[in-house]
Formats: sequence, C-alpha cells, structure tokens
Amino acid sequence: MVDGMAVGRRERKKAATRAAILDAATALFLERGFDGVSVREIADQADVSPKTVFTHFPQKEALVFGDEDERHERLVAAVRDRPPGSSISDALKAHYLAEIAAMRTGPQRRILALMEETPALIDYAEKMWFRHEDALVAAIVEEFGLTEPTEEIRFYVRFALQIQLSATHEADPEPTVDAGFRLLDEGWARYDEGGDQSASR
Repeated sequence: MVDGMAVGRRERKKAATRAAILDAATALFLERGFDGVSVREIADQADVSPKTVFTHFPQKEALVFGDEDERHERLVAAVRDRPPGSSISDALKAHYLAEIAAMRTGPQRRILALMEETPALIDYAEKMWFRHEDALVAAIVEEFGLTEPTEEIRFYVRFALQIQLSATHEADPEPTVDAGFRLLDEGWARYDEGGDQSASR
C-alpha cells in the first residue's frame, strides 16, 4: 500500500508538472507567437528546468499539441464504437467534421490560428496526424477478423487521414470531406467485391 501511494503521488506530481508546462507554453505562445518564445522562457514561467520540459515534450512543437493522446483515442473510438449499421467512412466523416468544428469554435480556435500562421507547426501537425495510422489500421483489421492488414486497408486509412488534413484548411470543410470519402468509398466497394472484408461494417 505504501508503495502504491508513493507511485500515486509521483504520477500526480508528474501530471501537475506537465500541466504547468503546457499552461505556461500556451500563454506565452498566444501572447508572443510560437517563434517568439524560447523553451528556456517556458521553463522559467513553469518554474522547471529546460531539461524537465524536454522530459515531458520531445520538442518545442509538441507543446502546442498537448491533447494529442486524447485526439488519438477519439479517432480510434470513432471507428471502434460507431453505431450499428454505420460504415467506417460515415463514422470518420462525422468525427472529422465534429473535430474541425470544435477547433474553430471552442477554446482551441486560438491554437488553430497560431498553427496556421506558423509553418513549423503545420508541418509538425501533419506528421503527427499520420502517427495515428497504425492504430486505425489495427482497429479495422480487428473488426474484419484478419491476422494482418491488407494493402487495401493501409491505403484506405492513409487516404482517409489525408482527407481530414485537406478539410481543415477549407472555409467549409464538409464538401471536401464528402468528396474525399465519395472517391475513397468507390475503391472500397471494389475491394469488397473481391473478398470477404466489408467497408460498410
């Protein structure tokens, strides 16, 4: 029990330090822009060392995307926990549009504006987004009852993720999302005709 309590305290302290770093970084970035703030200044504001900052965040750009784990879970859950009768594409379309709307109307809208004016953040965000590929592939493979992913599943996921990136930059994302999945689903239909997998599961 004592060991468990010690572990619990360490985890709470770690979470509190991470939150303090994120709060400091967000406040400074929104005040002075991403390029106008150094990691040293963020560390000073959070009352930690620069080394501690990098312990929690591998690079400066990661400080803008502190909710990435949550975004990852929401993406996979959109497919895994979708309503019966809803296709994978329908689930992803609804998820993308909801996420984009939340970014544009909620507290994240200022972060989105910061990202769009900083090329390094756009590049980082796009690379980070494709890190979700393996988890999304795994969710579909499990649903289809396969032992390993087919090339068709990998390409479907890769292109589906690209649709979200394209739609985020549009004033009205819905036509882009609809067009992207309409083209993608034509390929899924042909794949379905040639095997046991079903894109409409």
